[in-house]
Amino acid sequence: MPDLDKLSTQARKQQLIAEGELYRVSIIHARANVGHALRPETLLQGVVDTARGFAGHRVEALLAPGGAHLQTVMPYVLTALSFIGRKKLVKPALVLVAAAAGAAAWFRRKQ
Repeated sequence: MPDLDKLSTQARKQQLIAEGELYRVSIIHARANVGHALRPETLLQGVVDTARGFAGHRVEALLAPGGAHLQTVMPYVLTALSFIGRKKLVKPALVLVAAAAGAAAWFRRKQ
């Protein structure tokens, strides 16, 4: 029995050493992940992704009552934006969007 007890002790010791090495490697990996996540460009990318997701959900919610989805409307929107850019109608289009937003806000307030 003493041989078996000594063997299990040695096996347990090796297992603990391996677990310690794995723990140290995981700590180093976590530090590297935190260092990468705190870089300004990574933070900015996260903010942009969040804003894009929020805007996409808001547009989807606005289109949902009409039965349209963002994926089905997007080709038409891109075609219109391309046309506006080619014809150099950016300023008039912005004025039109601002007027439409003002009219929509006035209409919502009136209701």
